[in-house]
Amino acid sequence: MEITPGPLLKGIDYPSDLKKLSWEQLHQVCEELRQYIIDTVSVHGGHFAASLGVVELTVALHYIYNTPYDQLVWDVGHQAYGHKILTGRRDEFHTNRKYNGLSGFPKRSESEYDTFGVGHSSTSISAALGMAMAAKYKGETDRKSVAIIGDGAMTAGMAFEAMNHAGVADSDVLIVLNDNCMSIDPNVGALKEYLTDITLSPTYNKLKDDVWKLLGKLPVGKGFSRQMAHKLTEGLKGMVSSSSNLFESLKLRYFGPIDGHNITKLIDTLKDLREIPGPKILHIVTIKGKGYSLAEKDQTKWHAPGLFDKITGEIVKKKYDLPQPPKYQDVFGHTILELAEANNKIMGVTPAMPSGCSLKIMMDKMPHRSFDVGICEQHAVTLSAGLATQGLRVFCNIYSSFMQRAFDQVVHDVAIQKLPVILCLDRAGLVGEDGPTHHGAYDIAYFRCIPYMVISSPMNESELRNLMYTAQLESNTLPFVIRYPRGEGVMVDWKTPMKEIEIGTGRKLKDGDDVAILSLGHPGNFATAAIRELKTQGLNPAHYDMRFVKPIDENMLHEVFGKFSKIITVEDGTIVGGFGSAVLEFMSANGYSAEIKMLGIPDRLVEHGTPKELYRECGYDAQGIAETVRALMKDKITVNTMIAG
Repeated sequence: MEITPGPLLKGIDYPSDLKKLSWEQLHQVCEELRQYIIDTVSVHGGHFAASLGVVELTVALHYIYNTPYDQLVWDVGHQAYGHKILTGRRDEFHTNRKYNGLSGFPKRSESEYDTFGVGHSSTSISAALGMAMAAKYKGETDRKSVAIIGDGAMTAGMAFEAMNHAGVADSDVLIVLNDNCMSIDPNVGALKEYLTDITLSPTYNKLKDDVWKLLGKLPVGKGFSRQMAHKLTEGLKGMVSSSSNLFESLKLRYFGPIDGHNITKLIDTLKDLREIPGPKILHIVTIKGKGYSLAEKDQTKWHAPGLFDKITGEIVKKKYDLPQPPKYQDVFGHTILELAEANNKIMGVTPAMPSGCSLKIMMDKMPHRSFDVGICEQHAVTLSAGLATQGLRVFCNIYSSFMQRAFDQVVHDVAIQKLPVILCLDRAGLVGEDGPTHHGAYDIAYFRCIPYMVISSPMNESELRNLMYTAQLESNTLPFVIRYPRGEGVMVDWKTPMKEIEIGTGRKLKDGDDVAILSLGHPGNFATAAIRELKTQGLNPAHYDMRFVKPIDENMLHEVFGKFSKIITVEDGTIVGGFGSAVLEFMSANGYSAEIKMLGIPDRLVEHGTPKELYRECGYDAQGIAETVRALMKDKITVNTMIAG
């Protein structure tokens, strides 16, 4: 389906075209840009509500600033769709998040307008400050740097670290705080309440507007400068309200809050701020999903809804003839509630992903025992460690790629102290359309090198339940990692009775001849499918579901190496340092010799696409496993063919 842009948007290939329009025409540009995003995402999918909320801001920034010379850094790039459309990618936008198409996030290799690669939150202020400091060092005094950060991303410690530095770095950086009370789920915490107080303070806002209008009428020069005007404004604000003290105490000049959907006000304000040197913050108030009524009412649901009918709002769902397995995340959500109902020591913690990881199921029933701490992965882990010191059994659920941000806390606060925190890593492996910033490729490798860690991965829903049950038992005294992929499992009847699994033990799923397939986690299902295909060709591989990569089942490995000279390892983590590496280390340490082929995520960045496309590219889908077995067994295939002939 061809998506046709509006008449003004059709003529905007780059921001230079936007600048040719009058201020009055920008209202129409915003309407056309918003509609183009709605039209395209409804048909082709992608993130949705976030970009609708910053349409006016996007147009205003590119209208006032000299991009790409002036550098915009979009925090969490799913709000940058309008930015992509205005910067030379309008006609390619339908390929967004598709295999070999545009990235769903700003990406430096994709466009010079994408000044910094983003995907994880709260990085924009640090990056923009670095750019501003570099401009100052190089004498580029006319070059501006702008960080656009959502209020949800402001909760991360990294954002505060960057603001703390920005206030004393004496560099020309503007922070635009996009305040919509949302990340994916509603924002939580004291900062959210603080920003609400600012936004709703009528006395403060009226005085601020009155003072700003008055200062606009005063002559600049003859002893009255912008700096003096600023000091007068700040003094008056301080007399009325302490609402801006948080940012000003960090030596950031605070402006706002202003309506982020008033394009005229935005342009007027940004034009003034562009001329004010030094670190400053502009607080704008927006509505996530602005312009699409259903998204405005239910912003969590419309964060990334998939395909939908833009008229009725009906989300397109796949139609199946038979019942389908649940998502792993939902199995986690229902199982932790089931466990918590039986064990009053169980607590749940997640950093801003209660819907995404399904902890919300427990939060709705047990809000006093399950917590969304905001976008604070480091805090989430150490908070869990603190709870664990008091004898509580804490399930800390963090997406695999986000867990990278809390590596030090796992080492220092959990592992060294041997605290039995249960780390549930959702979205492990290749996640699909979000691409390399979100692939959970590295957790096996970076956790495997830490002493005292238990690292496991279930092959199906029943195994996930069993691992969760095992992890919360008092007999488990070590940090316990359970990693599982995004998306559906394989069991329709998944709610099986839970039972303890002996830590460090695998299971032999199938005996066989000639070659052994050792799998870890969900890719074991790909191996099962490959074995069914290979049977028709006279090949009979053995299959072992290892379940644990640390401690690895050495008794099972002795059995495997004692019988097989050809071995294939299969995992949905990086081959370097991962499960296959652990098998090689065992072989070396025990003096065995075998031909081993390791299948998994290769030592390169894997771009975006559907999971099925990416599994195929990396060669560890059922077809890739079957091809590897056939390559190892080509001599036997030749003999079988000759006998059959």
